[in-house]
Amino acid sequence: DQGSGDLQGILQALAQPVRDVRQMGQRVELCRLALVLLSRQGNEELWAALQMTLGNSLTQNPLGDRAGNIEDAIRAYKQSLQVYTRKDFPEDWAMTQNNLANAYSECIRGDRTQNIEDAIASYEQALQVYTREDFPEDWAMTQNNLAAAYKNRICGNRAQNIEDAIAACERALQVYTREGFPEDWAMTQNNLAAAYRKRIRGNRAQNIEDTIAAYEQSLQVNTREDFPEDWAMTQNNLAATYSERIRGDRAQNIEDAIAAYEQALQVYTREDFPEDWAMTQNNLANAYSERIRGDRAQNIEDAIAAYEQALQVYTREDFPEDWAMTQNNLAAAYKNRIRGDRAQNIEDAIAACEQSLQVYTREDFPEDWAMAQNNLAAVYFDRICGDRAQNIEDAIAAYERALQVYTREDFPEKWAMTQNNLAVAYSDRIRDDRAQNIEDAITAYERVLQMYTREDFPEDWAMTQNNLAATYKNRIRGDRAQNIEDAITACDQALQVYTREDFPEKWAATQNNLAAVYSDRIRGDRAQNIEDAIAAYERALQVYTREDFPEKWAMTQNNLAAAYKNRIHGDRAQNIEDAIDAYERALQVYTREDFLEKWAMTQNNLANAYSDRIRGDRAQNIGLSWDHYAAVGEKCQQIRHRRRNRSKLVNP
Repeated sequence: DQGSGDLQGILQALAQPVRDVRQMGQRVELCRLALVLLSRQGNEELWAALQMTLGNSLTQNPLGDRAGNIEDAIRAYKQSLQVYTRKDFPEDWAMTQNNLANAYSECIRGDRTQNIEDAIASYEQALQVYTREDFPEDWAMTQNNLAAAYKNRICGNRAQNIEDAIAACERALQVYTREGFPEDWAMTQNNLAAAYRKRIRGNRAQNIEDTIAAYEQSLQVNTREDFPEDWAMTQNNLAATYSERIRGDRAQNIEDAIAAYEQALQVYTREDFPEDWAMTQNNLANAYSERIRGDRAQNIEDAIAAYEQALQVYTREDFPEDWAMTQNNLAAAYKNRIRGDRAQNIEDAIAACEQSLQVYTREDFPEDWAMAQNNLAAVYFDRICGDRAQNIEDAIAAYERALQVYTREDFPEKWAMTQNNLAVAYSDRIRDDRAQNIEDAITAYERVLQMYTREDFPEDWAMTQNNLAATYKNRIRGDRAQNIEDAITACDQALQVYTREDFPEKWAATQNNLAAVYSDRIRGDRAQNIEDAIAAYERALQVYTREDFPEKWAMTQNNLAAAYKNRIHGDRAQNIEDAIDAYERALQVYTREDFLEKWAMTQNNLANAYSDRIRGDRAQNIGLSWDHYAAVGEKCQQIRHRRRNRSKLVNP
């Protein structure tokens, strides 16, 4: 009859190979139509196979509502399992459990924690049939998939979850050898690299080296000539790892990341691989955002340009999640932008965050919503337009919204990160009692340290110790001298992890902070405290060179100048000369064009130094001092005028 003929035609169409993932939407409709035409009764196996095909097509469909597609796929797989029981169809049951687990791994709606637990449970179900002895290839495939689920697991101990992921990859590699299964071996090396990249236990620097080694193993098989897509994917992943590398020269690592992204783009062209092209443009933009070499202002412009390239493909209509992700990243670039009007850049960052929140709703994307709230808070914290006190209140409110999702139970690491950010906001809070705000910041940091232990999260523990040091330095309550001692202790704690060898940038930042605390120290010999401050600033400058970190180099030169100006030991006249030299070095980077406010601050400091100068002609020194004060005075008028104009634009 007509219906039977239509069904046969549909089945023939479904039997054809898929040449373009954009055909998946059509396959979904064909499956659904076939299931309308086909009665389950008397056709159980075909009905179950169609449900399986429907689930597979939905999970691979790049168009439409992604969250809805995954939900429909889960329903289809569960329907299939009504027929594919372990008793009657053990292989099909195991395959469907594996596919169901894959869908749970990608599920957006519902509780993310539970979705991953359901994925792990389904993979473990599949492994009851897929044993190494009877189905070695399927066993290895499922071990590989299980590794990915453990890598993303939220429940349980995070460090142990990553160890379980590594163990599952290594089990897969017992079957997936390079000789017997070169492609699968390369894929599993790629996944093992991803697990090492997230590893908490062991030495972080070594874990990243192991990650790089595994990606390079993968590239021995995944060559550009034989597997151009896999080669490009691995280049992309390798680039991301170089961006995070600790060993070696940081500036060179980022250059290596950029080079690997550009390699990937030789295959991932907009014409042939529009999605992968957009993804790599987004990642390349991230690398440019962090680039050290070259002109910092231009690097950020290049990042913004690459994000905007990505948005040509990642439209809200076709790729709402990726569009929202890129808007979120674009917001971070605008937040850090140097060129253009600073206040407007921050407004553009807020606008991009709010764009991302149109897709990242709490209901559909709770984790991404929380991440965007966290980022929005950071932008409000830096906002120039509007009332500063209100901006900080808005930042605190956004962090607190993020914590509605980022709970300690479900997202312990992100909870700790957001508590850390909230503490920073409380440290700068203007409204309410200043002393209490700092106490709230200290309390938040102490909550963070309950999660960020030195054993499990050494880097985050060190970061929080560093932040806690800054807060103790500014503490109002308690004994001032003791607060400074507590700040020094916290810096020293951070430096136990932040060594020059493993974390050169963070080591330098903490040396800079330690110097600032020694400059304010009350206990001990005042003259020696200043010597300790100078020594710490000079240690920071071993990493913060003008070539690699021009802004941080200038900041540290400015701080070092202040320490020399206050120095007690040595010749007073020479100390003032050293201070003047350091301020003038800072001004080589802090130019009027690129860093107006920092230029003005340093000019003011230099004017003060000339006022105190002993060497040279006194009248000439006073004249130079007044020249610097006059330059600052003129610019301050322009800055105040601009800020008044900005306020009028925001609050007419």
